[in-house]
Amino acid sequence: MNHTIYFFLLTTLLILASLLGMALGSTEIPIQVLLHILAVQLLPTGWVNVHDFNESYLVILWWIRIPRVIVAALVGASLALAGAQMQGLFQNPLASPDIIGTSSGGVLGAVIALATGLASYSIFYLPLCAILGAFLALFGVYRLAQQNGSVPVATLLLAGVAINALLGALTALVITFSWIDYEIAREMIFWLMGGLDSRTWSHVGMTLPGVILGSLIALFYSRELDILLLGQETAQSLGVDVERVKRRILMSTALLTGTAVAVSGAVGFVGLIIPHIVRLLLGPTHRYLLPASALMGATFLILADLLARTIHRPEEIRLGIVTAMFGTPFFIYLLLRYRRDLSYL
Repeated sequence: MNHTIYFFLLTTLLILASLLGMALGSTEIPIQVLLHILAVQLLPTGWVNVHDFNESYLVILWWIRIPRVIVAALVGASLALAGAQMQGLFQNPLASPDIIGTSSGGVLGAVIALATGLASYSIFYLPLCAILGAFLALFGVYRLAQQNGSVPVATLLLAGVAINALLGALTALVITFSWIDYEIAREMIFWLMGGLDSRTWSHVGMTLPGVILGSLIALFYSRELDILLLGQETAQSLGVDVERVKRRILMSTALLTGTAVAVSGAVGFVGLIIPHIVRLLLGPTHRYLLPASALMGATFLILADLLARTIHRPEEIRLGIVTAMFGTPFFIYLLLRYRRDLSYL
């Protein structure tokens, strides 16, 4: 099966998942009503006959469901792209934003923005702090794990465990100091569990610039990522400025992860599962791997969020719980598959 067919299937799955995410929930919207409302809202006036329909459907769909589905797609695409870049840069399949501490750094940055009151001044302070936290965490793990210009799997995992533990402790400390204000502390807990409830068009606007910029950087350096798979010395001999490329890729992964965390909290394992599956289907060429990972990541998180809000209606399960239930067995499988790399520990 060629790449065009794969991309067609992935795009079709994303569209179907989006329609399911819009139609299903505590109130189910018939598909014909859903399509009609979308046509009325998106197409120019006069192109579609405006028939009578329940106004509550319009409110639920346009102001609640659609923004949530779009944010889920953006977060899933961001985390999958970040994971694909990390796995290519570190040259191992166990690298992902949550495993090696990048998501935890983003969460700490968001929690600090909430605790200090920065988040109340502008909606942009929260993503900025989350991006900065993600970047610092990723930089710390990378420096700790680097050995003679390479990043061994075992060292990467150990560095990730260490940084995750430190960031988790710092996050708990900030929450402890902020516990006197129940509302702020409750909002902080949100970032630790992950979720997309109450996402609005404002969150779409807040997420979109970071996702677009991070994605463009990722796609621009897709060729360099392919060359880095041959080894750093080979890449340098082919004219690649390895250190500059590393910095740009780290910037992209931190930007994507921080932006995702800023609107969803800590949603784990998307960056681990999705790139690995796509790589099995399409191979390691990043020109195809990166956009395909974004499409599959968006689809996966839309469906995971749909499951989170429908499996135990009317209560909603936190999104981070759902992704962890899928991701943990897959991570164990990868550990068993690559256990030889850990044999010297």
